[in-house]
Amino acid sequence: MTIRVMLVDDQELLRTGFRMILQSQGDIEIAAEAGDGQQALAVLEETSVDVILMDVRMPRLDGVQATRRICLAGDGTPLPGAPHVLILTTFDLDEYAFAALKAGASGFLLKDVPPTELVAAIRAVHAGDAVVAPTTTRRMIDRFAEVLPTPRSSPGSPVLGPLTEREREVFLLVAQGLSNGEIAAKLTLSEATVKTHVGRILAKLNLRDRVQAVVLAYEAGLVRAGANE
Repeated sequence: MTIRVMLVDDQELLRTGFRMILQSQGDIEIAAEAGDGQQALAVLEETSVDVILMDVRMPRLDGVQATRRICLAGDGTPLPGAPHVLILTTFDLDEYAFAALKAGASGFLLKDVPPTELVAAIRAVHAGDAVVAPTTTRRMIDRFAEVLPTPRSSPGSPVLGPLTEREREVFLLVAQGLSNGEIAAKLTLSEATVKTHVGRILAKLNLRDRVQAVVLAYEAGLVRAGANE
């Protein structure tokens, strides 16, 4: 299956570099390009894409606002069938990248990402995975914990109401930055079983991927910054 990719960046030179890398892949097609978020939204009205490489700091409409309008409905719930957004940042732990994850992005990449990692990331999000490693996600959210609301919930919070007891256990371990393999070892489960639990958790809580699960857990006060140091 061909993955249709859209490049959104106000620097044409960067778009050219990404285009050259991706066009050499037999399963990736550059379906569209845009120089800012507003142009990207206009292009998406006429062009179907699977994955968007989105810069954050752009004129007219930045990548965070564009991502929110692409990925989320007016009530903040994920839009079914929306393209997956990969945020492009210049600096690791960019606060804009964190805001974009809250807006529905599936992960973030540094602009100097090696070509092999760029291609792997695109394939991963197209398959429904998040490209930010769980430990990196936790480190990033720890870094920006001060911008999150004051914790308003506890592990018994209604936020987790739809989940079974086992699913709550898995959810909290995901939020602490554990991989499926680490969760499996901790709970004495098979990795396949953990993957099934994670899928059900995302569906029940109406979350796009495990990155969004981590953001929800921190916002609800279910995990503390630095809790898994």
